[in-house]
Amino acid sequence: MRWGSLRLRLALVVGAVALTAAVSASGIAYWINREAVLTRTQDATLNDFRQQMQNRAADLPVRPNASDLRTTARQMAGDGNAYDVLLIATGQDGRPISGASDADTFTLAEVPATLRAAVGGKQKVTSANKYPYHLFWQRVDHDGTPYLVGGAHIDGGLTGYVFKSLAQERADLDSLAWSLGIAAALALVGAAIIAQAAARTVLKPVQRLGEAARKLGEGKFETRLRVTGTDELADLSRTFNNAAASLQTKVEDMSAREESSRRFVADMSHELRTPLTALTAVAEVLEEEVDNLDPMIAPAVTLVVSETRRLGDLVENLMEVTRFDAGTARLVLDSVDVADQVTACLDARAWLDAVDLDAERGIMARLDPRRLDVILANLIGNALKHGGAGVRVSVRTQTAATGREELVIAVRDNGPGIPEAVLPHVFDRFYKASASRPRSDGSGLGLSIAMENAHIHGGTITASNVPDGQGAMFVLRLPRGGPADDGPDTDAGGDPGTGSGTGTGTGTGSGDQGRAPDDGGGRAR
Repeated sequence: MRWGSLRLRLALVVGAVALTAAVSASGIAYWINREAVLTRTQDATLNDFRQQMQNRAADLPVRPNASDLRTTARQMAGDGNAYDVLLIATGQDGRPISGASDADTFTLAEVPATLRAAVGGKQKVTSANKYPYHLFWQRVDHDGTPYLVGGAHIDGGLTGYVFKSLAQERADLDSLAWSLGIAAALALVGAAIIAQAAARTVLKPVQRLGEAARKLGEGKFETRLRVTGTDELADLSRTFNNAAASLQTKVEDMSAREESSRRFVADMSHELRTPLTALTAVAEVLEEEVDNLDPMIAPAVTLVVSETRRLGDLVENLMEVTRFDAGTARLVLDSVDVADQVTACLDARAWLDAVDLDAERGIMARLDPRRLDVILANLIGNALKHGGAGVRVSVRTQTAATGREELVIAVRDNGPGIPEAVLPHVFDRFYKASASRPRSDGSGLGLSIAMENAHIHGGTITASNVPDGQGAMFVLRLPRGGPADDGPDTDAGGDPGTGSGTGTGTGTGSGDQGRAPDDGGGRAR
């Protein structure tokens, strides 16, 4: 049983209540029985002593001697009574004399002074008080043994004291206390067993509810609880089922809408590729003849060529995003030299002179070369676009917190950095760092596609500013041995030469995926 669990707390509460009730009941029962036992013994002893005093006093001489008192005391104590007697009277010479049934056990020294004063004190006779003297008693402890001491004075000057041991009564009460303690312990054990059973009965529906909630959180929206009874837990189960059904309906509706939107984007992109192919071909022809065109027409032709290419890149990016959203993007893994891959990316885009590369040859990693090229083209292209000259790319390996060896590629520029408000959104699709400039040279999808490509490798990309305003840094981390779950070694993303708009062989293929102020994946400068 887990410490702090509801079942343990319920068992502890029930156990505490049961223990309190058992101890209270045992205490009350002990107190009542104690008073009953002591009162019964006390009343029996004092009543018998009073009767003995009345009967034996008539047999004594008016002026008894010590022998008379001793004999009478022994007679009073020897009639089957388990107590000792001490008699005190005035002798023939006028001095007080005493006689005890057992002088070794009971003497006048054992009688408390307060009791002697009460017994010898004469009270006024009234209608409410018919006798001048009364019987008084007191419980004392003598050598560790409890005793009952009582005394009475009768007319004629005779005073008698009784000394009754309560050892047997104490033993009986001790036995009763042990019995009550055992009963309380058994009650506590029984309460714990009952608490366990009650907790299991009460908490089992709660556990089922928790398990159903976990399944619901995992996306199993068809999860329902079996409802039995009409109590509060049954009402809670019905409420959960109603909420789950409503959530399932909403999720299915949203999924259908999302699927419809994704299909629309994919269909639209495919439909646009055919006319865009023709437009691109025409634009390339116009671009070759732009120097021979009328100076008034040439700028318009240049704009048409630029926008046609931008539109083509946007369509390709939308198709790539659609593949990621649909879960059809796959890796084509290969063991490659990372330094060679980075060099090839820079060489294909004529960036070798603009980038300072710090990468040792021989660092091998299992990854998808095309997708790595897409990531590097976006990160390095952004750095060149916003940081200017002095972009540095470093490649190293390190051991991750999970124990796996990972590949770390850092791209740093010398620009003004990324505004703090923009940093959390640089990988968002179509994020506008500046709402006042909605148009940009890029599609706004470059960095988000780079992040998706990192994720499909089992890695990630982080963006941060270098301290002291020394530019921005993007760090790509990929597992060196490939994703933990490689999956099928195929790529359902289509032609490796397309799919990102930044394929190798283009001179400035990543410019449309930059992080311009108005670019969706960009940053304000």
